[in-house]
Amino acid sequence: MTTSQVPESAEGQHGIRPREYRLPESTHLGSVRLQVADLERSVLFYERFLGMRVINRAENSVGLGAYGEDREIVHLRQLESARPVPKRGLLGLYHFAILLPDRASLGRFVAHLAAIGVRAGMSDHFVSEAVYLTDPDGLGIEVYADRPRDAWRYDERQLHMTTNHLDVDDLVRSAGDEKWTGMPPGTVLGHVHLYVDDIDKAEAFYHDALGFDKVVWSYPGALFLSAGGYHHHLGTNTWAKGAPRATDADARLLEWEIIVPTPSDAKEAARHVREAGYAVKQEGGEWVLTDPWGTSLRLVAETR
Repeated sequence: MTTSQVPESAEGQHGIRPREYRLPESTHLGSVRLQVADLERSVLFYERFLGMRVINRAENSVGLGAYGEDREIVHLRQLESARPVPKRGLLGLYHFAILLPDRASLGRFVAHLAAIGVRAGMSDHFVSEAVYLTDPDGLGIEVYADRPRDAWRYDERQLHMTTNHLDVDDLVRSAGDEKWTGMPPGTVLGHVHLYVDDIDKAEAFYHDALGFDKVVWSYPGALFLSAGGYHHHLGTNTWAKGAPRATDADARLLEWEIIVPTPSDAKEAARHVREAGYAVKQEGGEWVLTDPWGTSLRLVAETR
């Protein structure tokens, strides 16, 4: 296959659309809800290391987001007996990914990590540049910035993504002299990446039933899906195959939010998932769906 840059007018020709229901183009993500063992320890981590701020607090839970905005990105719920994630992982969360608004912000974040002595994994994915951390319970986190869409490339219908060495020095230079002061306005939940034990089952649930487009499908042991031509709102992989599922006794991803334009969009997506034979329940005007590995997602309308 030849790799070439593709104009915006050809975007609709890329990826593989589901045969029936398809999520709306403007679909995006809302927040993740995580179960942790020690709420105060986790809040300290998210504030000091990631630069998030507390937006709301209850007896056993805390919501965090970026500075200058009240949008919740991460919600923590405490279960003191929660077991940490083992090194090989559990079926469920691989990582959730926080998208910064620009490359300079990511450069400032990397410089901040270096200044406080935090080691992190780093990769250049061609469509984005990314930094990887784990929280105190072993839950995976990515912090990243996208490259402009007109710089993305396609191998025929498939988006070109890589896992290459990140040019850290150039990234930090992009920050100029400005220091990291916390996650800036415009920071959002960019994607969620899950461990599964079968890619075909993941495709059946997330592509055929829920309606995400397939975007990258030849990456070894992985499948990447999205709405609206994004590089991915969801990654799935079998790299922890043989690991058990996360349970209610574990530090884990409790659920993640998918935001669709209207209540009728949420209802239609939920209907299609239910008719495909998967667990669906309604909570008020929202819908909670459960994938084959017990991971829940919540369909929420933008106009709720």
